[in-house]
Amino acid sequence: MTARVFIDGEAGTTGLQIRARLADRDDLRLLSLPEAQRKDPAARAALLNDADVVILCLPDGAAREAVQMIENPAVRVIDASTAHRTHPDWVYGLPECPRGQADRIAAALRVSNPGCYPTGAIALIRPLVDAGLLPDDLPVSIHAVSGYSGGGRSMIESFERPDSPDQAFRLYALGLEHKHVAEMQAHAGLRQRPLFVPSVGRFRQGMLVQVPLPLWALPSGPGVGDIHAALAEYYRGQPFVSVAELAEVTALDRLHPEALNGTNEMRLFVFGNGRHGQALLVAQLDNLGKGASGAAVQNLNLMLGRAPGAGLADRLAA
Repeated sequence: MTARVFIDGEAGTTGLQIRARLADRDDLRLLSLPEAQRKDPAARAALLNDADVVILCLPDGAAREAVQMIENPAVRVIDASTAHRTHPDWVYGLPECPRGQADRIAAALRVSNPGCYPTGAIALIRPLVDAGLLPDDLPVSIHAVSGYSGGGRSMIESFERPDSPDQAFRLYALGLEHKHVAEMQAHAGLRQRPLFVPSVGRFRQGMLVQVPLPLWALPSGPGVGDIHAALAEYYRGQPFVSVAELAEVTALDRLHPEALNGTNEMRLFVFGNGRHGQALLVAQLDNLGKGASGAAVQNLNLMLGRAPGAGLADRLAA
C-alpha cells in the first residue's frame, strides 16, 4: 500500500534532504503545499490530517503547534526538532539503542528524531552503562565538532558569506546549557548531567563526537579491549552502526569528520592506551545523515514496515 507522507518544513536543510531521499520511492506519495500556502493554517492542517505519516522539520515551537493541529488519530508523526526528545509519550528514534528500540519505533504513533550530537554520544555511552562498565553516576565529558550546517540557516549564512568573520574552528554554547544535554542524559542512562562542549569547523557537514574515559577510575576496572568488545557485541549485525576493529584503530593517526557524508552510517572507534589506563571513544557520522535526515527515513521505514535500507542505500550528494 502506498503511504502518504507530508514533510512539514520541507524547504529547510533537513527537510530538503529527507525529500531527496524519498523522491524516487514508489511505495510513498509525498504530499506538499505550494509555497504560497505554507503559512496558511487551514491548508497545513488539511495535509497534517490527511497524511499517514507527518515528518516535522520545524523549530521547536512550530513543531508543538503542528502536533496540536493534528486531530486525525491515525496520523503518525516523526518530529526532527528538539521539542519532544525527552517527552514520556514520545518514542526516541534511535533504533539501535537501547536494545528493542527498533520494535518500539515500529509500533509508535509519535517518534522524536534524535539530535546529531546525542546520536553519537548515546551510541557510545548507553551500551557501556547497560553492560555495567560505566557507572550511571560517572561524571561524563562529551566533546564534538560538527560541520556548520548543523547550526541552521543563520550559521550556514555566517560561514558562507564572503565577508564571514568566522575562522576555521570555534567553540560555542560556552554557558554549558546546550539544548541537547537533557536528551543525552536521559537516553544515555546517566544520572548526572554530562559536561558537553560542542564546536564547529569551516566545513559544511560531517561530525566527530568524542567521549574520553579514565579507565583507571572505573569501578569495574575494564581495559580497552573490554570497552571495544562491549560495543562490538552490542551493535553486531546492525546495518547502519559499526565498530572499527582494534587493529584498524591502532593503525590510524587521524580521523576525519567528513568521511561518512551523504550516508546514514555511523562508525564507532575505541582508541586507548593501556599503560596509562585511558580510552577515547569516537563516533563518526554525517550530522545531516544519521544525525538528521537519514535517521528520519530509517524511522519512517520502521513505522511503515519497509526494508530498513529503503532510500538509504546510496550516498546522498553533500
